[in-house]
This record gives sequence, C-alpha cells and structure tokens, in this order.
Amino acid sequence: MSTSDEFGEYASPPCFLHELQDGFQPQTSDPQAAADLKRWRKAERERLIAARLALSADERANHARAIAEKLDARLGDLAGKLVGLYWPFRGEPDLRGWADSVRARGGAIALPVVVAKATPLIFRVWKPGEKLEKGVWNIPVPAAGDPVLPDIVISPVVGFDPSSYRLGYGGGFYDRTLASMPRRPQAVIGVGYALQAIPTIYPQPFDIPMDAVLTEA
Repeated sequence: MSTSDEFGEYASPPCFLHELQDGFQPQTSDPQAAADLKRWRKAERERLIAARLALSADERANHARAIAEKLDARLGDLAGKLVGLYWPFRGEPDLRGWADSVRARGGAIALPVVVAKATPLIFRVWKPGEKLEKGVWNIPVPAAGDPVLPDIVISPVVGFDPSSYRLGYGGGFYDRTLASMPRRPQAVIGVGYALQAIPTIYPQPFDIPMDAVLTEA
C-alpha cells in the first residue's frame, strides 16, 4: 500500500494537454465537431443511465454477484493489495459485499474522494465502522485519512466500447487520476452491465482505456 508521498510525476502527460495548452481542441480544431461530441456524450449518458436504472433491484444484485466472481477470477490473490473501489450510485453495480470479502482475504479497500472540480481524485482507505461524510452528488466518502495509491482501481462505467474506453459522468476525474499517478496501477478494471456496451465512445487524447471492462455477461 502506498501513501500520497508517491504522487508526483505523470503517467500520461499528454492527457493534460487540454488543460495546460490554451486553445487545445481534442483531436480536431473544429469547435463545432467538439461541441457535437459533447452533446452526443451527454445524450448517451442520459440514455444509458436510464437503462441501468430500469433494471430491477434483483437484476442488479444478480449482476453484481456475477461481476464479483469475474473480478476474483481476473485479479486472483488480493492479500496485501489495496483496491480502489467506489460507493454505488444511480444503479451502479453494488460491490460492497465483494469489498467485505477482499478485506476478509487480507486486502484493503480505498474509496475515491473528489477534492475539487477538474482535479484528480484522491483515495482514502476505509472499512465499515469508520466515519463517512457526504461528498459530491451526496456520495459517501471517508471523512478522514491520508491519500493512498491503490494497487488496483475498479471504476464504474456509464458506457464502454470494445477497446475498453470508459464513458463516465463527464467530469474527467478518473482520467485525470490515472494520468497523475506516478505509475499505472497493476490493474484498472471498469465494471458495468452488458446493456451499457456501445460501439465507440469516440475516444479523445485525454481518455485513458481500462485494462478490461467486466459485466455480468
């Protein structure tokens, strides 16, 4: 497990060009194309979130169990590993039971915390019984703790494509976080439902693909 002292050099500096270089446009200098892509992604987010929320609670619970089994098969022994997970939001797979099993096997869980808009997330170790507070969108986050660097990052997806690019909520938090880490985690896994698959997210230079996306299928 690693502490915030290790945060420093960037894993993928080009991902920050849109922030560091005035006037930088993703993949194209055409402002209209960039605006069209932004509108398309917004519409896809709304469609995919609605489809996810339309699943019954039982369906989501069954899917979460299947995803947990696939995570175990993919990741293997998690003893001594720090897993960056998430608190489920708006119908995302609820992997809190899997998190308990990770702890029981000698691993630890860290939850993401939004520090400010357009900045990388930080992760704080958390276990049941420790204080949580409301973060952005009222998602519970650890109330205290030093930033840590996860060995493995599990990220929820709004949508995903065959190249394992992730469509998120539009804040760019996970891309900035991965780009700012001194080294890429041992595994970066997206999780979601099969119905969230799309042909492409039209990835831009600042989009970072997952190592894999796991669904119930």
